[in-house]
Order: sequence, then C-alpha cells, then structure tokens
Amino acid sequence: MYFDLQYYGRVLAHVWSLKGWKGRPRMLLRLLVLVPLATVFHTLCFLLDYVLFPRLWRQQVQRPVFIVGHARSGTTLAHRLLAGDGDTFSYFLYWELFFPSLLQKKVIRALGRVDAWLGGHCKKKLVAWDDKTFGRYRHIHNMSLWNAEEDQFVMRAAFVTQQWALDVPLMHKIDQFHVDAMPERKRRRWLRHYRECVKRQLLLNGGDGIHLSKNPLMCGWVGALIETFPDARIAVMVRNPHQCIPSTLRLLEVTWKGKGWTRAQYDESLRAMTEIAFESFHHPRQVLAAHPDTPQIFVDYRDITAQPRATVQAMYQALQLPMTLAFDAWLQQQEERERSHQGRFEYSIDDYELSPARIEQELDELFTLYDWPRQAAVTDSASAAGDSTATPATTTTPIKGVSA
Repeated sequence: MYFDLQYYGRVLAHVWSLKGWKGRPRMLLRLLVLVPLATVFHTLCFLLDYVLFPRLWRQQVQRPVFIVGHARSGTTLAHRLLAGDGDTFSYFLYWELFFPSLLQKKVIRALGRVDAWLGGHCKKKLVAWDDKTFGRYRHIHNMSLWNAEEDQFVMRAAFVTQQWALDVPLMHKIDQFHVDAMPERKRRRWLRHYRECVKRQLLLNGGDGIHLSKNPLMCGWVGALIETFPDARIAVMVRNPHQCIPSTLRLLEVTWKGKGWTRAQYDESLRAMTEIAFESFHHPRQVLAAHPDTPQIFVDYRDITAQPRATVQAMYQALQLPMTLAFDAWLQQQEERERSHQGRFEYSIDDYELSPARIEQELDELFTLYDWPRQAAVTDSASAAGDSTATPATTTTPIKGVSA
C-alpha cells in the first residue's frame, strides 16, 4: 500500500515547530504513534485482499464517471442524484472511506448483519452519534456515515488527505490540488493507489458497476484521471463564483477558528486556497479542451437546482450513459418532492470579504460565457456615492441551458 512519506514528513515538521500550540502534544501523538500503527494495519489488510479475494486480480475499472467543480458548486447534489441510479453506479459511502481494504469492509458489513440479527443495538448507537456529530451541519452539507461522499478521502490511509490541513492550517505547505503538475513518478503512484481503492469498492458492490466519484479537489487532477482511466467521463459543475468562492473560504475560516487558530496563523493557507479557487474554474476547462474525445459536460448550477431531472438527462446523454425508465421515474419523483419542500436543492451561502473586482478579473471570460451578474461595478458605484448600506447586485438570473 502506498504511503506518502514526503507529506508525512512535512506535516510532522510543521507540527513539531508549533511549540506554543496547546494541541501540539495530541497531534504529535497522532502522527508519531497512531498513524504508523494504522498504516501497518491498512498495509496488512491490503496485502490480504489479494490472497482472500482472488477476483481482485481480474477486477477492472471501466468508464468511471468523475464529477468535479469548485466546492459549493453543486457537486454533492449531482453526485447524490446520479447515485440514485444504483443499478448503474458503484460509489463510496462515508464510513467506507475510513477502511480502504476490501477485507475491512467485508468484516464490518458482516458485523452489521450480526448486529441486525441481535436487534440492531450498535446501529442505533451509531445513528445517534451520526445525528449528534453531523446534524448541526446538514443545512450546509448533508453528511452521514451512510451517504455517498467525496472518494478522495479513501486515500487518507496513504496520508493523502485534506484532513491534516483542516486540523492544522498548512495548505501553503502540502499541495494536494496540483496533481497534474506533479513529477510523473509521484503522480502515477498516487493514482495507482487510488485505482486500487476503487477496484476494491467495485468488487465489494458486485464488480460490474460503474465507479461514480465526486470531489472538488480533483479539479486539479483531471489530466491525471484521464491518464489513469483513459475511458473516464467528466462532469464539471459551474456556479457563480461570487457565491461559491466566498462560501468555501468562509467554511474554512470557521473550521480553523473553531480549532483555536488565529487569522495570523491561517492567513497563508487562506491565500493559498484563494488561488486554488480560481484554478478550480480554469484548470478542468483547459485539460478537457485538450481531450475532446473524453465524454464531458459542464453543468450550470442554476440548471441542476431548478431542473434536476432534465439536467441529469442531459448529463447522461453527454456522458454516453443509458438511462433506465425506473431511474427516470425516480428522478421525476425526487424533483416533485423537493419542489414541495420549497426547494431543498438550494445550498446555504455565507458571505465573505473578497473583492468582487478580483473575482471578476480572474474569471472574466466565464462571467461572459455564463452571463453571471457582475457585482464590482455596483460595489464601486456604492462606494463612490458613500452608501454604506448598499448591497451587492442580486444573483438571480434566468436559467441557462446545460453547456458543454
């Protein structure tokens, strides 16, 4: 099993240098004791997979579908809608991401069946913990141990995970976005390990499904994904950056503040994330333009929130996926149900201080392409007039067609 010693060393060195941080002893315990022990355990299970499940040698990853896009751009919504087509897709549930080995997942599923036979007491406690842990955040992102989730997290056992940068603000020190620009050897080792994790999940779910992935971080992996999976299909979610960029930065800041970090301590990481935010819009478009034979579609957030069924149908057509009558009927039911609940397809958006002029300058071509409302002129006019109560221009716009 792959383990990124370079990233491990960087994180360890950074935490070691934080001599005034109260959380340093606990984090060093995790890094120096728990991480090595977990790595030995995962490595052993990874090796046993090929011994206990010989079908794994023949398991293929064929025509996977990757949903990418800036965070808060509708990637989760698209992922959950497509995941409703259980006859077509295989995907990771959140709890499964913590256990990359096929053996681990099989054992846990077996224990779940035993628990159900004994009355389901463990499952009830897990559900209570799940509601207590994730319930307060579900208006922002509907997390649960049993929901489909970002599958890049399955690489956390290889020390390739965003979690360390959320616990300790060090996005300026470890870069997990620019995978396409990595040295070839390291890039291929990362993606080989990822493919091994996907193979195990496919076999767990029967072996003949299509892997369905979503991850905003993979906006910087698109070229590597096509290199590793030549028959990959890519859906890119796009949303007005005045909404999704400030919202994402705000969520990061709240996370770091909640762990006791000050603005001075996380400012460099916040700046690094700001630059990545702009690249999340540009990079997938540039890579896919160089790979016109890769089935691809760019999906406007306004479409999938207002017309989810029609938008998913367009995605299936562009990605060359067959849609069953049963799944189409399910989409129609979902659309009607969500509309009756006053548009739960909408995401909560937080405000954050980021110059509208900077956003519009960096993404000028996309503002024109998608006819997103521009705020810079309104903000500048209000400032010139001395109107301290002026608010940004509304982001409500007519629905535009799904663009490829």
